[in-house]
Amino acid sequence: MTRGDGAGATGVDPQQLWLSPGRPARGRKPSFSREAITAAAVALADAEGLEAVTMRRVASQVGAGVMSLYSYAPDKDTLLELMVDHVSGELPTTEPLTGDWRTDLKAIGHLQRALMLRHPWLPAALSARRTLGPHALAFLERALAALRPTRLDGAAKLEVFSMLTGFVAGHVGYEISQAAAADSPDRAATEARYLATVAADGHHPELAEALAAPGRPLTPDATFTRFLDRLIDGLDTD
Repeated sequence: MTRGDGAGATGVDPQQLWLSPGRPARGRKPSFSREAITAAAVALADAEGLEAVTMRRVASQVGAGVMSLYSYAPDKDTLLELMVDHVSGELPTTEPLTGDWRTDLKAIGHLQRALMLRHPWLPAALSARRTLGPHALAFLERALAALRPTRLDGAAKLEVFSMLTGFVAGHVGYEISQAAAADSPDRAATEARYLATVAADGHHPELAEALAAPGRPLTPDATFTRFLDRLIDGLDTD
């Protein structure tokens, strides 16, 4: 794997990434910054997907030579870390919490979903282990504060936040794939006819009963809210 294609075997060092200066310490001041490089990479990913984000494309966007970018992001995995934290800065972290931890946690889930829908590449980027940059840490702090009224210990609170984030990322990834599949107007009708035929064959009584139940709103927002409510309302904090 080349230098610009991925991280080394040891992964990204969070101390070096987040606690070091945002530009090289030596040489003349460059005409671009780590922030500009990251913003250009995010814009590329938003427009064309993660596969479009290469060091060469990003360098072209900021008007820099490819090699000069390696001082800021030595590989694509580091660049992804910067991108994830950059968009995490869009998440609000200062609004007062209600004190009802379930309500607050659901609000956090909805904020995460909205962010991932704005940046459809984000669920895939989160599938790998990521470090916690300053913006992500601020949002984690908010989530932990939301869970303070529970009887969960610190480790359990971190697990709950990880579970919530994983659920939202998985659901949004599914939403995006379903939206892409919906480009075929007959697909949903074809699938419904197939399931109705299978349910009527007498070998799938549970499926037949489930399909006969009253329908629920199937809009993406309503579906996500139902799933999120079930996840959080069912959490055991004892």
